[in-house]
Amino acid sequence: MNTTKFDTIIFDLGGVLIDWNPEYVFRTMFDDETEMRYFLTEVCNHDWNIQQDAGRPWAEATDLLIAQHPQYESHIRAYHGRWREMLSGAIPGTVEILEALHRRKQHRLVALTNWSNETFPVAQEMFPFLQLFEGILVSGAEKLIKPDPRIYQLILERFSIHPNRALFIDDNHKNVEGAKAVGIEAVRFESPEQLRRYLVDIGVL
Repeated sequence: MNTTKFDTIIFDLGGVLIDWNPEYVFRTMFDDETEMRYFLTEVCNHDWNIQQDAGRPWAEATDLLIAQHPQYESHIRAYHGRWREMLSGAIPGTVEILEALHRRKQHRLVALTNWSNETFPVAQEMFPFLQLFEGILVSGAEKLIKPDPRIYQLILERFSIHPNRALFIDDNHKNVEGAKAVGIEAVRFESPEQLRRYLVDIGVL
């Protein structure tokens, strides 16, 4: 790898810079761990939630599940209604990395996130560091989600980024591989310490 070639760093948000987890809400609503796990894998599961990231309205998604699982109506409504509580805060070590890169002013900083367009304004309100990005591409606004190759092509085009000069950081293996498939160098985020070591090793920090 040419360690000096990058001029743009593309960050994922949830799981990299922002700690989001529905369990923060549903641990307060379920007394039984097994039932909570069932709810989050069989009712309000990843495949259902990702459709909101792809642009499906929350009202439509909520009504759909309530019709299928009326016994969980209050829990299903809480997924959107208490969504803010699923954000426990920033991931401090990664925010420090972002701030260090911003101070250095040697790389353009943009973000590419799978996030509902309806709920993303809450994150913008809660996390001032999001203002450090030159731009943020939100999947729900574009009705495309990672790892669809079209969303990577879209961020490249929108911000005039050359794929060979960009580094993408994401905590999801499929999203990392999706970036690589369109020619963007990518690294899977595991922890702030791991990311910092990686960026130092390649000469970005």
